Amino acid sequence: MKKILLLIIIAFATKVSAQKIQVTEQLDSIEIMLGSQCHLFLSVTAKEKADVKFPDFSQTKLIAPGIEVVQQMRGDSIVNDDGTIKQTVVYRITSFEPKLHYIAPLNVMVDGKKIMGKKLALKVIDVPVDTTKLDQFFPPKDIQTNPFMITEWIPAISLYFIASLMAVIAMLCYLMKKGNKPIRISFRIIKRVPAHIKAMSAIDEIKDNKLAIAENQKEYYTRLTDTLRIYIKERFGFSAMEMTTREIINRLQAEDPMKVAELREVFETADLVKFAKYSTLINENDRNLVSAIDFINSTKTEEIVEEHKEEEQLTEEQKQTNVTIKALKVLTYIAAFASAIILCITIWQVVMLIE
Repeated sequence: MKKILLLIIIAFATKVSAQKIQVTEQLDSIEIMLGSQCHLFLSVTAKEKADVKFPDFSQTKLIAPGIEVVQQMRGDSIVNDDGTIKQTVVYRITSFEPKLHYIAPLNVMVDGKKIMGKKLALKVIDVPVDTTKLDQFFPPKDIQTNPFMITEWIPAISLYFIASLMAVIAMLCYLMKKGNKPIRISFRIIKRVPAHIKAMSAIDEIKDNKLAIAENQKEYYTRLTDTLRIYIKERFGFSAMEMTTREIINRLQAEDPMKVAELREVFETADLVKFAKYSTLINENDRNLVSAIDFINSTKTEEIVEEHKEEEQLTEEQKQTNVTIKALKVLTYIAAFASAIILCITIWQVVMLIE
């Protein structure tokens, strides 16, 4: 009695275990045309951690005699409510033998145990051919090249010549602009220094150069009197450079008579040195230099050093030259840009024609 009960329990456990593993095998179409394809779905429902191995036809390529496996794909895995997992493999098959094919059950290994699917049948339908009109069937043609048509290339060739012309225009404009530099307006700053400041600066140079020695008396008095004449011209407004000593003194009679008398002595001494080879003493030279300085200081006016900018005015011809150069510069940029754009369009059209 115990043995019978044990056998019943083992059989029940085996049945429950077998129920948890389920293999299904089906086709999505039971008949196909010759050379067409269909799919064979092989699914296994087993425990989550079960080791499942599906049949592999990547080497043999034949799932049954006359039926070829074109592609083997892994399908989706579905988790069932009872905790089992349904795994699917899809075989894409085809056949070139028109008949009813028998597909034997496929074997699946689950945890080392072989479990079989179910047998299937696939009908391959032949394509009807009218054998009485075989002369109307022709073999495939060879690869042909498109004929060259000049009319298709005329737009690209025209654009190329236009781009070349624009490039030549840009180059000519650049060379013309480079050969004619623009005329720029120049200006200078003029500083107006009062007459007594310039005269005192000249006298300081005479003293610094030490021209009062005997062999340089003529040069000494020449520079001293020239400094005084320039000062008188700028201060009193008459041309003292071309006047004699008497004429200068007569024009200055309205000034301080004592200072004018001292100035007369300076000029007369200078005339004797320059024209009569008269030799003066050192103290006499110093006295004449002091007299010249006193005359300048007594007659000077309080003027402020002024600066003003003097701009050079362009002629009409120079202005027109500048306008022409600017126009050439703008034309160079426009022509170069247009040439680049047209050339890009030309290249694009040539590529489209080649393809």
